[in-house]
This record gives sequence, structure tokens and C-alpha cells, in this order.
Amino acid sequence: MTMTDAFRALLAPERFNIAEALLAHDPAKPALLWENDAGDTRRVTYGELRDLSDRLARALEELELVKGDRVMVLMPRLPETYVVYLALLKNGLVVLPGSELLMPADLDYRLNHAEARAVIAHETLAERVDAVAEKTPSLAVRIVVGGPRPGWMTLASLVEDAVGAPEPVETSRDDLAFLSYTSGTTGYPKGVMHTHGWAYAHFTIAAKRWLDIRPDDVVWATAAPGWAKWIWSPLVATLMSGATGFHYLGRFDPERYLDLLEKYRINVLCATPTEYRMMAKVDGLERIRLDALRSAVSAGEPLNREVIDTFRRVFGVTVRDGYGQTENTLLVATTIDVELRPGSMGRPTVPGAVEIVDEFGRIVPPGVVGDIAVRRDFPPLFKGYFRDPERTEAAFRGEWYITGDRAKKDDDGYFWFEGRADDIIISSGYTIGPFEVEDALVKHPAVKESAVVASPDEVRGAIVKAFVVLKDPALLEAVRADAARREALVAELQEHVKRITAPYKYPRAIEFVDDLPKTVSGKIRRVELRQREWAKVKEVGRSAEDSASN
Repeated sequence: MTMTDAFRALLAPERFNIAEALLAHDPAKPALLWENDAGDTRRVTYGELRDLSDRLARALEELELVKGDRVMVLMPRLPETYVVYLALLKNGLVVLPGSELLMPADLDYRLNHAEARAVIAHETLAERVDAVAEKTPSLAVRIVVGGPRPGWMTLASLVEDAVGAPEPVETSRDDLAFLSYTSGTTGYPKGVMHTHGWAYAHFTIAAKRWLDIRPDDVVWATAAPGWAKWIWSPLVATLMSGATGFHYLGRFDPERYLDLLEKYRINVLCATPTEYRMMAKVDGLERIRLDALRSAVSAGEPLNREVIDTFRRVFGVTVRDGYGQTENTLLVATTIDVELRPGSMGRPTVPGAVEIVDEFGRIVPPGVVGDIAVRRDFPPLFKGYFRDPERTEAAFRGEWYITGDRAKKDDDGYFWFEGRADDIIISSGYTIGPFEVEDALVKHPAVKESAVVASPDEVRGAIVKAFVVLKDPALLEAVRADAARREALVAELQEHVKRITAPYKYPRAIEFVDDLPKTVSGKIRRVELRQREWAKVKEVGRSAEDSASN
């Protein structure tokens, strides 16, 4: 295959730095608007972001962090999060985005696998780092936002004491910028490598034709720092467009979100399907005036037709789906120049980049279900899994990167999602690998083995469900005979998982079973359990239809 003109248009200049591209706007213009659940507000201009990130970049130089060093960032939705990311990118340091939901065991693996040289964490998250710091020999620098904290430097003092501009660090489009860890179906999380040039390609694809961001817009992308989607929309797409990003630090509440959309006159909204579903269910939606809202997009999982209809009817805006992964960018979407076909994923965002292929890597004809695949030479495709060439090569089939999702396309080139080819669970937009949950469950003394699958859920799309085999057969009989005892054990196992891994991964449903279906070689057949769960939905649907006809 030779690179197409459409692909060449996605290549950044040879010398390119994400941070400089994000800050190349009127310094007096507001870059960020912020509010928390207490009603406190902040406004930060592009000029202030540049000054603060310059100061921090200078301080990081003094700490002898050099180009290529990997730095984990554990921050909530705060303006300081932008300052940290920008400073690291300016200096050619590699950002390890870390969700505030990660627990010590999650951090232990990521810090050691990446051989992180530094951590920058909010004061509410620093204790988790301290719990594993002694087991991370590469870790030399700890910076806390807030504080103070023993053994940590404070970001505020570093910025205040910094003198002079940072030394220019030249980065190319091929230099590593982000190392994002993503869940896998087996084994430990994979470190996805993206370069500075990735940001240029992603912006070119997503900011204009999908998000439809204009320089004078106020953009609310609800993703939290630590996730690839935060880098996608709040950071790259919004700031590179020269727009103003809005951020809310508080728990999700659908009525509160609607009020904020109205109060800040949001022009562009990027939210998860779960958030849209819950907002669509709020009573009295007609009281909300979202006349400024021009563009609304959703990503993470397919969006329900009724939600699209509700937003169109009440607010006069069409919520458009988008599909991509941590490993790539926006691959398939209903962009502003594509007709909406309810139920469809949309069309490939770049001609020739995405196809449906069979098990031999051959493109299949319309109507045939196959694997969603991305061309190996597509500029925003990841550069591999960090220090894991075997898993990297296993992700490819000839000239195609295999996403792990299956779909079919119609005669007009629209893609129609069929499901996951593997066992990844997508719940409320979170991507969860079953291995991590199963590993946590079997560490409980009562558990012999477990299998974790996606189970359908009306609001979240899917939830994590665990099938658990107990060590003691007598305990199994007891929990089957006593509902109160069963509920107590379920709650105990759920809290156990929350303590070991990120809380959002805990199984919302647990079923105790005698054994698990397995292959001849002894591998758990999650596919059988998953099919059983989704078959229940079809059976309920058929029963409802029968009742209606009677």
C-alpha cells in the first residue's frame, strides 16, 4: 500500500510540538471556564496558560527531567491539569495520563512498566502514589498540586520560584508524547504510544467535521483527565481550535449538567451515551433553554434512537455518534457533512483508512460482518504497545490493525456495529478488561475462580457482571438458600474489588455458580456467558411483544 493524499494531509510538519500548537492564540482570550459543585468559578486566558506552563517547564528543567522521560499525571478537572500537560509536552517529556479512579495496584504496574521518572498528582491522590513509591526504583520526582505533603514538592512553589524562560526543546512529529494505558482481555494493561504528530492528525480529523468547533465557541467535553477522550476533545480539539473550554468539577447529575449547559451557553457538547441517556430522562426538559447549543456528539458506545429523538425534539440539535479507540483517533462518525442514519456508526472519517475485513485481512463486501480494521500506515494510528512487540504485532493482520470490534457496511459505506470480537466491556463509556476484575475477585479468600462479562443495562449500555465459583460448596448452598447472606457476600466482594482496582470496574451484578464453561484446554469461555446474558434481553423483548399482541 502507498500513502494516499488524504493520509499525507494528516502529517504534521516535521518539527512539531503539541503544546505550542495548543497555545498559538490571542493571549487575552479565555481558554478555560471552570466551576465546581460549590459554585466557585475561575477563568483562565491563553496568555495565563502560556505563562504558567512556561514557569513549570523551567522548574522541570531544574529538576533534571529530560526529553523522553516519562511522567505520570494524576489530576482531576482543574485548570492546573492543563498547565501540567502543557509544560510536560513543551519539554518533550512523555505524559502518562492517570485517571483519578486508579488504585495503588493500578499505579504500581503502570509506574514500573513505564519506568516513570516523576509523578505529578493532586493532593487527594498523592497517598496512593506513596503506597507504591518505594517499589518504583525509577521514580525520582514527586510534585503535589495542593499540599504540602512530606517527600513531595508543591507545584505552586515550583511555579513561583521559576526564573527565566524554559530552554527550547525541539520535538518532531515522530517524538513520543503520550503513553496511555488501556485494558486488555487477558494480561496486564497495554501502554499505547502516541507521538506529537498524532495530535495534529486527530485535530484535523475530529475538531472541524465532527465536533464542529469554531474559534468563538464555548466547548464542554465532559471526559475526565486520565482518559484518552480527555486528550482527544478538551485538550487537543478545543485548544488547538482556539475555542474556550468549560469544565465542571463535581459528580454527574443530569439536572445540574442541563443547568450548566444553559448557564454557560455551551455551543459544542461532547458527552458519553450514559450522560445523554440520563439527561434525556429528566422531567420537564422543556424548561431548559439550550438555544446556544449547535453541535452535540457522543462516543464510547452506540447511542439509543430515543435519546437522539429527544434531543432533536426538545433542543433542536442532533446528537451525532463517533467511534474510535485509545490506539487511534476518530475512525467512523456521523460528521456534519454526513446524513444521519439512526443505528449506524456513520462513515469512515478518512477515505481508505478504515475497512471491514475477514480473518485473512481481505476486505469483505457490503452486508458481510467482519472486523473493523485500520490501515497500518494511517498517520494517527498508534506506534505500538510500549515494550511489548509481541502484543503489538498480534494486533495486526497483514496491513491492517484489527480494532477488536465487528461491524458490517452497507452499499453507501455506512458502518453498522455488531459487537466486540473479544471480551472487553464498555460500561458508561469506560473500557474495562475482564482480567483485572477477575484477578481482584480471586484474591478474596472465599473465591475459587471467576469469569467477568458484559451484561446489558438500559442506562449504562452494559454493566460488569461476575460469575463466581466459591471455594466452599457449603457456602454456595448457604447463599442460595439465604437471600440476606447472598446480598451480604455480594456487597463484600464488590467492596473488595473496589479496594484493589479502580472502583468503576467493580461488578454491579454477581452470580454464584457451580462451575464455569471452559474449552478443552481449560480456558474460560466468556463468550458463552456473555451470549447467555444478552439472550435474556432478547427473551424479555419477545415476551413483551407477545403480551402486547395478546
